[in-house]
Amino acid sequence: KTSPMLRRLRHAAVKTATTSLMVVAAIELTTELPSQGRSSEFYHKCADYGTYILRSVLDAEDAHNAAIKLTKLNLAPRFRPTSLEKYTVDTSSSIVYKHPKTKEILKLKFPCCVGLAAGFDKNGEAIQGLLDMGFGFVEIGSVTPEPQYGNPKKRLFRLTEDRGVINRYGFNSDGAVKVEANIANYYRALEQYKDKDAPDTSLVGEFSVIIAAVSNVFWNTIGWIVTRQAIVGERGLLGVNLGKNKYRVSEAETIEDYTNGIMGLGPYADYIVINISSPNTPGLRGMQKVEPLKKLLSAAMRARDSLLDSQGKFGSCELPPLFVKIAPDLTVEEMEGIAQVVQECHVDGIVVCNTTNSRPETLQSKHKDEVGGLSGAPLCELSTECIRKMYRTTEGKVPIIGAGGVGNGQDVYEKLRAGASIVELYSMMTFEGPGVVARIRKDLTAIMKQNGHRSIEEIIGLDHDEIFWKKREEKRRMERNSEKVIVDL
Repeated sequence: KTSPMLRRLRHAAVKTATTSLMVVAAIELTTELPSQGRSSEFYHKCADYGTYILRSVLDAEDAHNAAIKLTKLNLAPRFRPTSLEKYTVDTSSSIVYKHPKTKEILKLKFPCCVGLAAGFDKNGEAIQGLLDMGFGFVEIGSVTPEPQYGNPKKRLFRLTEDRGVINRYGFNSDGAVKVEANIANYYRALEQYKDKDAPDTSLVGEFSVIIAAVSNVFWNTIGWIVTRQAIVGERGLLGVNLGKNKYRVSEAETIEDYTNGIMGLGPYADYIVINISSPNTPGLRGMQKVEPLKKLLSAAMRARDSLLDSQGKFGSCELPPLFVKIAPDLTVEEMEGIAQVVQECHVDGIVVCNTTNSRPETLQSKHKDEVGGLSGAPLCELSTECIRKMYRTTEGKVPIIGAGGVGNGQDVYEKLRAGASIVELYSMMTFEGPGVVARIRKDLTAIMKQNGHRSIEEIIGLDHDEIFWKKREEKRRMERNSEKVIVDL
């Protein structure tokens, strides 16, 4: 027989669990009804606390890998826009570029100007889960043609006191063939979800598929019970960031690696990035010098233009724009040289910027002297100033993707004002958790409303009065020239 003490303990446990469940349900039903499962504020807070736990018990790289696995298993929180973002301000942004043959103006629209920078999902394993978190676009990579391990471990360090990260990964990658399979599987799953078919299991583990399917059914059922509709994430864009293999050291081999990457993965990309600014691959930053850069970008643009004839295009545009990613540790003369080459080669844009080799004197962490690229909060002001300089140097004629130290809506707003068309983040997820993107979008919309902005276009380049108003006038002139008069006969 069960003793009275055990019966009382069991009764207390059941009562406590039942009461807790009722309290959580009451909170969920009275705040932002309905819960919609992983879209709820409660789930976001749980996921952010989970990030803290991972950071406390796991090595930095192990925690990073665990985050990828959890997102791949469809366990990350899902973004739900606020009413302000839905109905009052528009956080989408567009990048304009020219068709290489017809010279027609092409426009690539990003559903939100806030995206995920390369480095988090290097191999394209968790694309949909990351888009569901609220990123308007996800940039995977850097992807190398052949698989490579990268630099020896330990190679990732948290600077917790400084809210920064130092990495010396060295382009660790599963290689283009494996990444292509991951991306193709993402597109197949996306089409099957639209068609309400069963998920494809050919390229992912059976166990992962079962977990993801059960999770999807559970949370979508919760959403359907209350709202009578399934929870559907917004369709974001996919960027592919390309690197080179470490053992390919000559200029010709470097160019071949990048062009092969463009032709192999370009058909799957909404935009392509040539990464020549990683500080962890010997000799790579030398490609930022004028002559080698001109050779590389000329070859890269020819490879990109060849995609017009490719079959089986998966991306959302006929021809993906091509960007080059630069370092923050450049002199004014070097930035001017890059800007000149980019415009001469008709490259579609610049990613500003990568991690830095510099170390601010204000750093407090014991890891501050580790070799590698520094990112996170210590990079924020430097990257914003680099954006401002490059926008001024190009007179706003070259679209800029801003990256470096973004942790809140104000950081995004300042980079947009400096000249960025869209903005990326990555390192601050280490400290803020996956809910950071939802908070950034909420902050940004509040800042836009406070300053009287209804669209991102009204913010881009606002720090440069003369260039800003010149571009606005050019846009009005182009709109007037493109107007067609329809006459009823």
